[in-house]
Amino acid sequence: MNELIRKTALELADLIRKKEVSSREVVESHLTRIKEVNPEINAITIVLEDSALKQADKADESLNVDTSGPFHGVPITIKENIDFVGTPTTNGLSLLADSMPPRNTPLVDRILKAGAIPIGRTNMPEMGMRLDTDNPLRGRTFNPWNKENTPGGSSGGEGAAIATGMSPFGIGNDIGGSLRNPAYCCGITALKPSIGRIPFVRTIAPFEDIGISGAFLSDGPMARSVKDLKMGLSIMSGRHIDDPQSIDCPLEGDIPDKPKVALIKQVSDIKLPEATIREIDKAGEILKSKGWQVDEVEAPEVERVYEIWGSILNHGLLDVLPEEIFKPETAAYLKRFSEATSEDIALDEALLERRRLRRSWSAFLTDYTVCVGPTWSNLQWPIDMDLNPELGDEVLRKSFMFIAPGNCLGIPSVALPMGIDNGLPTGIQIYSELYREDLCLHAAELIQNEVPCPTPIDPKR
Repeated sequence: MNELIRKTALELADLIRKKEVSSREVVESHLTRIKEVNPEINAITIVLEDSALKQADKADESLNVDTSGPFHGVPITIKENIDFVGTPTTNGLSLLADSMPPRNTPLVDRILKAGAIPIGRTNMPEMGMRLDTDNPLRGRTFNPWNKENTPGGSSGGEGAAIATGMSPFGIGNDIGGSLRNPAYCCGITALKPSIGRIPFVRTIAPFEDIGISGAFLSDGPMARSVKDLKMGLSIMSGRHIDDPQSIDCPLEGDIPDKPKVALIKQVSDIKLPEATIREIDKAGEILKSKGWQVDEVEAPEVERVYEIWGSILNHGLLDVLPEEIFKPETAAYLKRFSEATSEDIALDEALLERRRLRRSWSAFLTDYTVCVGPTWSNLQWPIDMDLNPELGDEVLRKSFMFIAPGNCLGIPSVALPMGIDNGLPTGIQIYSELYREDLCLHAAELIQNEVPCPTPIDPKR
């Protein structure tokens, strides 16, 4: 494996800045890796070789140590539901195969201004509506650890690309764990930011606005390094007029002199896998060694948070997506999921209940600096298990249960890889209070300093 594809985005930027390696060499090494690996994994749907090499040459010519951006000359990848001029925003639908956006979404403009070079678009399920990554337009993305298991969704292409060294940094989004699910399944790290921290803007009709469900949705960074997540957040965040709920807000605040971490080892009625409990304990031990107070507690009303998240989704997102745009298996799955997560509650009542739950979790995450628990409350499951009429509902409930607080409540979360168990990556999730990404990132960085990221890897055969 080429040593350059093992590097993080910031490590590559530092090498380029010091002129120890050129941007062209970095880009070429990742393009070579794509040619070697992507035919087997199908994570990258469009390779931007010509434009990437031209931009790399320009980056080498224009390098100025004092003024170049933090990702100057570094290759990145972009999920296929994010507007990037010159490439289609397909959302994984044949219907949108040629849907060319009139302009970039703001976060793409910001990451380009920071010097990054897009080298590819990445795969996703239809409209991002599954925790597996497959669609009629682009086909299936495979988990590089085990092709029989899901790579996660909906940013599964990003997860697999970063896990195999085809990209050091990617951009995805998250309405139900779509950043964190692939991070867990593929052994990388991802940040779901607070709602509004990164502006969410789309330009192609009829998907510019998804109504009330937009309160759950955020774009965010994916990488193998927590430091890369932190830099990506700083680049992409900030108010933009086209997203009314976007805000300007400080990226850092005071860290308590005596920080406290809540360890979550029981999630509703679900028995967590032993490997997950071990990794939660390991994270607690690391933080305790750094002077943190560690308590084993239960998070507030996790089951109710999950119910309200599903109820509001069923009043919003699922209602505005016509059934005919999906393949029959996906349409049937969405109908089952809607029935399984809906409850007899009016939208205004659900929104009031959401406010109550947000207050409860704000109190919890004020008492505790962060909470550490599972990403999924189950292990990575076989591909298409979510479509199974008998088993899919319970598999999804376990996967979503501790994911839902991030979306329903709008709070930030880091999905962090922790190691390998039975040939699959393990991981934890770290929550912190609204607009305090610095706290979950700080805890994640302390843990990652002791537990290195297990990727990139060569795909397992």
